Amino acid sequence: MKFAKPLLSGRLIKRYKRFLTDVILETGEEVTAHCTSTGAMLGLLNPGAQVWLSPASNPDRKLKYTWEMVESDGVKVGVNTAHPNDLVAEAITDNIIPELMDYTTVRREVKYGQNSRIDLLLENGPKPSCYVEVKNVHLRRHGLAEFPDAVTERGAKHLREMLEIVKQGGRAAMVYVVQRDDCEVFDLAHDIDPVYAQTAAAVFAEGVEAYVYACDMQDDGITLYRRMRLKK
Repeated sequence: MKFAKPLLSGRLIKRYKRFLTDVILETGEEVTAHCTSTGAMLGLLNPGAQVWLSPASNPDRKLKYTWEMVESDGVKVGVNTAHPNDLVAEAITDNIIPELMDYTTVRREVKYGQNSRIDLLLENGPKPSCYVEVKNVHLRRHGLAEFPDAVTERGAKHLREMLEIVKQGGRAAMVYVVQRDDCEVFDLAHDIDPVYAQTAAAVFAEGVEAYVYACDMQDDGITLYRRMRLKK
């Protein structure tokens, strides 16, 4: 996935009201950027941290920038939660995720379950469809990539609905996209959201698949490229 325009570098002032981020650009101009992440963003909100913003393509948009990345522990970390779906769809098309190969059609935001939408629905004629839910991961603690970084009742609901797909004879897969490249192992954050962690462990044991992939984070784009191990 390539950025449409070159990113602008600056220093973080603060993130507030969940969706707003104040940044001082290298030019000295202070701007407010849109933050797509609704999580706690633990460890990523240090004032003065180097950040990268993408300029809006729509000149009429109220917020002219979107927060894309932040430097943490010497590495670039992606914080734009709008990207993982595109990254996974691109990786499936390019056969980067061997576990999700041999599907001819990728549909997005398809209704299923109880008033839910699956991120990606993979289809190939008579072959059983695969329901794919994608989650963005940017939390790193104790050398592990972890999810979630805040309580997510919606996330637990999706896991239960994916299990129903499996029980009906279908296929369902969680793909955790780690927008950083300094972790080898992924774990569920039991202390942050024990319900999600327990639900995930239960549905994985009953047939919902789980895959974790790290990203190569560059100034001109992001590539999902390396599978990570789930902690047992």
